[in-house]
Amino acid sequence: MNKQEVTIYSKTHCPSCLKAKAQFDKLNVPYTEHLLGTDIQPGELFALFEEKGLPQPRTAPQIFIGDTYIGGWEQLCEYIENTGFNGSGYSVG
Repeated sequence: MNKQEVTIYSKTHCPSCLKAKAQFDKLNVPYTEHLLGTDIQPGELFALFEEKGLPQPRTAPQIFIGDTYIGGWEQLCEYIENTGFNGSGYSVG
């Protein structure tokens, strides 16, 4: 599998964000996390989504695998189920 950067836009104290990060950890897939309000401001995230032609995010997390917009935790579960994504080809560190 071609390695693609995983990016997670998350919030503190967000159960779905924690689940998504735990799933990537379980699959041994490294990711870059951007914490809303700390690493990126909501307005910046909205501008990023507008630039990509995506609907404005309303929940966290917001996940990208490479240039592919996945969505939130539930969409990540669907993506894994539908594509068989299992982290093959990724390594941490």
